[in-house]
Amino acid sequence: MNYHRYYQVDVINGPGTRCTLFVAGCEHQCRGCYNQSTWDPRSGHLFDQSMEDQIIKDLNDSRIHRRGLSLSGGDPLFPGNVPAVLQLVKRVRQECAGKDIWLWTGYKLGELSAAQRAVLPYIDVLIDGKFEQSLADPSLLYRGSSNQIVHHLHEHP
Repeated sequence: MNYHRYYQVDVINGPGTRCTLFVAGCEHQCRGCYNQSTWDPRSGHLFDQSMEDQIIKDLNDSRIHRRGLSLSGGDPLFPGNVPAVLQLVKRVRQECAGKDIWLWTGYKLGELSAAQRAVLPYIDVLIDGKFEQSLADPSLLYRGSSNQIVHHLHEHP
């Protein structure tokens, strides 16, 4: 998996102060997408063990309290990203007590493959659906268009 940007401290992509990772790879190619540079899965930087370790370290940093991890892109559930995303969310669950995980995807919850669904037990909130430019609404919280749904899957302490 590749990624484009990693923010160690982010207050926009989800509630509270968070770590946010924007991955590369998206097959939806929504008209009006604000992140078109992330569509090519080969673009950006290699997401390697040291980057994964950095996210875990940042989430556990007691100097700056972070509520959790946000995964966006691109699309974290792009088929080529699923193995690395699954490994990351499992580690966050095991090593970062009390942190929540939010994930944005263009796929709809009911249409996920078995491999994509394997990620769901580890995330708290899934925002699903393609960005629809005709339904864009800047007043929506954590979504770009009104067709996208915020699914609260789990509540972790």
